[in-house]
Amino acid sequence: MKILGIETSCDETSAAVIEDGKTILSNVVASQIDLFQRFGGVVPEVASRRHVELINPVVQQALDESNSTFQDMSAVAIINRPGLIPALIVGVSAAKAIAWAAGLPLIGVHHLEAHIYANFLVEPDLEFPFVCLIVSGGHSDIIYMTGHGQYKILARTRDDAAGEAFDKSARAMGLGYPGGPIIDKLAQEGNPKAVHFPRARVGDTLDFSFSGLKTAVVRYIEKAGEDININDVAASFQQAVVDVLVNNTMKAAQKKGVSRVVIAGGVAANRTLQKQMKERGAELGIKVTAPPPKLCTDNAAMAAAAGYYRFIRGEKSGLDLDSYASEPLGEREYI
Repeated sequence: MKILGIETSCDETSAAVIEDGKTILSNVVASQIDLFQRFGGVVPEVASRRHVELINPVVQQALDESNSTFQDMSAVAIINRPGLIPALIVGVSAAKAIAWAAGLPLIGVHHLEAHIYANFLVEPDLEFPFVCLIVSGGHSDIIYMTGHGQYKILARTRDDAAGEAFDKSARAMGLGYPGGPIIDKLAQEGNPKAVHFPRARVGDTLDFSFSGLKTAVVRYIEKAGEDININDVAASFQQAVVDVLVNNTMKAAQKKGVSRVVIAGGVAANRTLQKQMKERGAELGIKVTAPPPKLCTDNAAMAAAAGYYRFIRGEKSGLDLDSYASEPLGEREYI
């Protein structure tokens, strides 16, 4: 069973063909990073116009690389929420057109759900229940998953997401965009204990807050002036983020009594986060799984994987499928 996946929720135009929910036959990603480096971030209307230019050739390339046609597909999976509305509309419109013209079922997929399912492309036999940390430019969530399509939100960010904090702090350091990979690289040469940055706690919850950390970085740079070691600042900032992500995720795993943690989203590609999450997991007897970097960032393979599991459950969307800027993945559970 082949599923065509399409993803345009932010600044990547992507299409992929996945077989039986686990085998990647193609996964084409056209990034707009070069376009937005001069702006220091994504401009929704500009991203949307670029998606319009790229969507047809990207879909065709995905079909060609998988030696497939529309007639070989069982369904079309499209990420329709959450994300940048102008960008989402392009992908949703394309998916609707393909589904209608080819007579294929249409499946709307939640963006965070898709990130989780990137792990099933790495480990198809992943067993439930598990706790998943989803960290990206727009999200920092801890999800408890008890089965396919069964989600509970254990924690969310109250302000800036982790990836957003990386980008804004990198901008304050004069490092450019996107900030995550740049800080990750510089941090390898820095001392993570050189600068003490705050680790925020949000009451008795496991929720995240990175706005204060970002402000602390800005204030430190202003005060230090030219007398600054940028590698040390990068390493210290990164460690402050990783400490909170690891601690809260492992606390959630212990409270839910699971033996497996998975991580997903663009920030999940961070080397320090993966290393320290696995080290803490080993100490607690919890196995940690993470996708390779190319499946951490936005891509259509994860959309197709999530769409496959929805399809075999009989879940389909109509051609009136809409796009939404925000929507939680499941109900909130306080632990």
